[in-house]
Amino acid sequence: MTNIGSLLGDAATLMITGMSVVFIFLTILVYLVRLMSKLVPEEVPEPIAASKTINKSQPTPSTVSPQVVAAISAAVHQYRASTAK
Repeated sequence: MTNIGSLLGDAATLMITGMSVVFIFLTILVYLVRLMSKLVPEEVPEPIAASKTINKSQPTPSTVSPQVVAAISAAVHQYRASTAK
């Protein structure tokens, strides 16, 4: 039978080896990402031409006409009345 000291020594060696491999891999990965960010140009989206004129006839997304609200309310009321039976 092997003694506990030998097993702990093997465990410590394995742990240090594994942590070193992970540290080296992550260090290489960081430097490769930095290198790639310098080599590959950043994509700049084309600016969207904003319309200077605002059409007052069309409602803005935040406003809803009273007729639409009334139609939705009537539909919800009718649906609830038909499912309550």
